[in-house]
Amino acid sequence: MEEKGGVCLSEHLATIMDEHGEYCLRVAYLYVKDWAIAEEIVQDVFIAYYRQQNRFEQRASLKTYLVKITVHKSHDYLRSWKNKRHLLFEKLPIGASKRTPEMDLMEADERKTLRAALFELSMVYREVLILYYYQELKVREIADMLGCSDNTVKTRLRRARQMLQGKLERGDWEVLVDDRF
Repeated sequence: MEEKGGVCLSEHLATIMDEHGEYCLRVAYLYVKDWAIAEEIVQDVFIAYYRQQNRFEQRASLKTYLVKITVHKSHDYLRSWKNKRHLLFEKLPIGASKRTPEMDLMEADERKTLRAALFELSMVYREVLILYYYQELKVREIADMLGCSDNTVKTRLRRARQMLQGKLERGDWEVLVDDRF
């Protein structure tokens, strides 16, 4: 078996999968909206990384590199299945809370409404919102990942917020008001 700096490559890959697998799975799910498909995409991501490790130039973190591959693989999947209808929503686990069941139900309903509005947006706008709000990436990181300028990301974020504002009621919209950049 090949070795890399005294460490077996399969052990190296297993470590990377343990560290970044769950995060990549969540990213893939946000694109494809299906856990089983997201798992397949993440498997493809790690196979691609294993086969082409030498292409990783370490200009960014390994996590950023793997997320970029995940985004590309998710786009590939969406393009290949764009004529098929899939269920848009699956229940997201709601963490245990000391709040009342009514509060949890209202919050779940708000998230469902937001998710529905988010998935109505085109991929260009949806992906910047997902990367910015859900993955908490900075504008610069998103620009690097998508291969565009900071200003393009900012413009897409602004337009996406405007589109969501039109789809959501006033109370729901206030959650997305953000002036971080």
